Amino acid sequence: MSDQTVPVVVVDGDGRTELSVEPGRNLRRVLLDADLSPYAAATRRLNCGGRGLCATCGVRIREGPPPDHWHDRLAARFGYPRLSCQVTVDGPMTVELVDKRVWGSRESDEGD
Repeated sequence: MSDQTVPVVVVDGDGRTELSVEPGRNLRRVLLDADLSPYAAATRRLNCGGRGLCATCGVRIREGPPPDHWHDRLAARFGYPRLSCQVTVDGPMTVELVDKRVWGSRESDEGD
């Protein structure tokens, strides 16, 4: 393991987990390795394996890199979760696992 790591805070409901992650790692892989699945129960086995095709590994990135994958740019624009499989951990970030009971739900705008 490298001596240089960056902090990744994962928020899951009321829980909060702090991870030390080597820069350059894939966020989906980091979450799975830490037993913090970005998937719903049904999609843990039925997914594209991190190729950015199925949109089932969505997370909300509260602090971190701007979107650079086409799906993530659209997701950010319309308030949908970003694909964890298309995010590289290059610096500190805060990630929120989304409630997967309603697949594809948008983030509500306060005051609307």
